[in-house]
Amino acid sequence: MKYIFFFLLNTFFLFAQDFNKLDENGKKHGLWKGIYEESKRPRYEGTFEHGKEVGVFKFFDDTKAGTIIATRDFSANDNSCYTTFYNQKNNKVSEGKVVDKQFEGEWKYYHLNSPVIMTLEYYSKGKLNGVRKVYYNSGKIAEETTYKNGIKEGSYKSYAENDVVMEESNYKNGELDGQAIYRDATNKITGQGLFKNGKKVGIWKVLEKGKVKEVNMNYENKNFKRPNMPKQPTE
Repeated sequence: MKYIFFFLLNTFFLFAQDFNKLDENGKKHGLWKGIYEESKRPRYEGTFEHGKEVGVFKFFDDTKAGTIIATRDFSANDNSCYTTFYNQKNNKVSEGKVVDKQFEGEWKYYHLNSPVIMTLEYYSKGKLNGVRKVYYNSGKIAEETTYKNGIKEGSYKSYAENDVVMEESNYKNGELDGQAIYRDATNKITGQGLFKNGKKVGIWKVLEKGKVKEVNMNYENKNFKRPNMPKQPTE
């Protein structure tokens, strides 16, 4: 019985040495497995090559099931990793490339428990750049916003699910600036005028009680109410 015990003990130590090892320079090398401090459940596993992540890393939730909630693929060998997040039903939540711990290029976000894309974003060094697009669950476009270095800059459009453009406006340095047009879901213009540094200026045409009224925003302390916009997708 004593010999069996020592055999099992030696087997355990041999197995334990198969992962979480360091190379001669003290850098992680080979298979590594991390755990959650309190529960001691698996948190991640992946392979290092002399301190550098290689291949695919898997990350697990802190439950008995140990569901994979994220993967990071370092196969490109260009200091980037392709990251995919999942919910606990194994459906994709989002995916895209990370470079130096910052989002880079195209990122996709999905509707809840669905393969349908909800949002497309484009990043440069961790900041939004280009047109950010939001889609209804039907796949139709819901919103288009232009960004530059993480700030709204340029054209903005929002759409009803029947394809009516409900808002056309423009941003400058993160604030509404320039011509803006608002419509209801029947394509009727409900407001039209100019923004300057985020504020309405000049003569605005406003639809009130079925009639178009001109309002001088320079003199009247009257705010134009946007039409009831369709609810944009949030998950």
